[in-house]
Amino acid sequence: MKTLLRPSTLALAVALTAAAAAAQPPPGKARLELAADRTAYEPGSTARIAARIVIEPGWHVNSHRPTYDWLIASELALDLPEGWPPAEISYPEGVLRRFAFEREQPLSVYEGTTRVTAEVRVPEAWPEGPAAVVATLTYQACDDRSCLPPTEATASLELTVGPGGVATGATEPSAPRGAGGRALAVLVLLGIAGGLILNAMPCVLPVLSLKLFGLVQSGTRGRREVVLGSLATAAGILVSFWALAAAAVIARAAGATVGWGVQFQEPVFVVLLTVIVLLFSLNLWGLFEVPLPARLAGLAGSGREGLPGHFTSGLFATLMATPCSAPFLGTAVGFALAQPGPAVFGMFTAVGFGMALPYLMIAVSPGLLRWIPKPGAWMESLKIVMGFLLAGAALWLLYVLAGQVSRERLAFVELALLVLTLCVWAGARANRRRGRLLAATGLLVAAAAALALAAGGRGETAASAAPETRLIDWVVFDRAEAERLAREEARPVFVDVTADWCFTCKVNERLVLETPEIARLFEDHGVVPMRADWTNRDDGIAAFLADHGRYGIPFYLLYRPGREPHLFSELLTKGAVREAVEEATGLMTARAE
Repeated sequence: MKTLLRPSTLALAVALTAAAAAAQPPPGKARLELAADRTAYEPGSTARIAARIVIEPGWHVNSHRPTYDWLIASELALDLPEGWPPAEISYPEGVLRRFAFEREQPLSVYEGTTRVTAEVRVPEAWPEGPAAVVATLTYQACDDRSCLPPTEATASLELTVGPGGVATGATEPSAPRGAGGRALAVLVLLGIAGGLILNAMPCVLPVLSLKLFGLVQSGTRGRREVVLGSLATAAGILVSFWALAAAAVIARAAGATVGWGVQFQEPVFVVLLTVIVLLFSLNLWGLFEVPLPARLAGLAGSGREGLPGHFTSGLFATLMATPCSAPFLGTAVGFALAQPGPAVFGMFTAVGFGMALPYLMIAVSPGLLRWIPKPGAWMESLKIVMGFLLAGAALWLLYVLAGQVSRERLAFVELALLVLTLCVWAGARANRRRGRLLAATGLLVAAAAALALAAGGRGETAASAAPETRLIDWVVFDRAEAERLAREEARPVFVDVTADWCFTCKVNERLVLETPEIARLFEDHGVVPMRADWTNRDDGIAAFLADHGRYGIPFYLLYRPGREPHLFSELLTKGAVREAVEEATGLMTARAE
């Protein structure tokens, strides 16, 4: 019988750990850093101070407003010069997480890096010169199973009172947590643009080409077929995005990691999509008389996809889109996932609308299909070519799986897929109903075996791969070390968050990062390159992304000594990397002089 720790028991555990604080001081699991928004302040002006709380990976602290009133809240206190008015302190919202010691109710906590801001008014008659500020953070650190006694972290900051102050940007938020009407409209437009561009990404382009191919065939049966088919495909895309939004809201409420493409961290999902892509490929090679989406929808014998088939194709297009990122997409989705549920649904609707826009345009104006050559023998050749492209997508998915399961398990999954292919071939050649039934049974058994093998592979050591020859000597990402190098040794640190399932990441690596120009740039400027691999679930990396307002990858960041980190676009360019590195190192040189 599963034992749950009730709130009364949890309260007792918290009380006991608090009493233990008198016996021995607990180890600090959070570090406090202060930064001001200007280099100097005129008397009578307001100083904004950012208190950056850096929490060790694997640990968390209660938020300022914890789930239960009797939990120890994180509190920041500022010790200001005598005569200064009290500071106005603003705390961020906590994130909801479930832990082994409280499984029934998610707890509101801070993890990773959290920013608390304070506004302090400088008295009108205060003389010019330095003014010391000391901050004390009271908190209680816990991991997944236990809590340490409450403790404190302190940091100090010296404000300068006088003329000539300039903005430092130190208190600017790394990502918007809310937006006004105009900003929200811009973000919605970015979501639509990002969804539209997804159609041109390598993950989705074969599916778009196949749909256009199908709509051209529908055109021979009249305008109504084209309009209905386009609308059904668009509906499939929108419904799938609503499903993704619902899953994100539910997962976030349960304290789970949310993000764009995180389902590819699950081996079962990767194998399921591999099976679907493989069947689509075999269909295009002529082993299915009826297009697969229609068969999945239960239609057969008409030679047409039908509305359910078009709808299913829209769902499939969205599934294929999730490992890809596009310009503007990260900004829009990152903003949405930090907002309440209605905003998540609204932004995902905008992205889905953008992705469905080509099909909606064809529905409004079917004449656009005139730009595509009329049906003929070339279409049969195109089907074969597209089948090979989808087979290539299946190989890529197996490459992703190789980073998640052992070598032996991967071989058995591939064997199950080979049996599945054999069953499809045998079913296509069978003349009797019994033979087709046996082939269908074998197909289902092979698919179930592949999924079961994937389900049993969670947590295994991934299949080892031959070492790659790289131009850049990447270091395994260590957040605390990266921040220490930038803070104490004044060294810039470039962080690349990637995954085997992230196609855009691999393109950026090949075309931008792993090039002689960038390798030489990093070497000349003393940049420490760190890489975080998010192929499999890693809550520390997820928290790092969330702290910077991102919930998907690729993600690139440059730690700059003395300044806030610089965030890059999802589609990286050599010019952007060079400009950011040279600016950071140039600023360091100027300060040293």
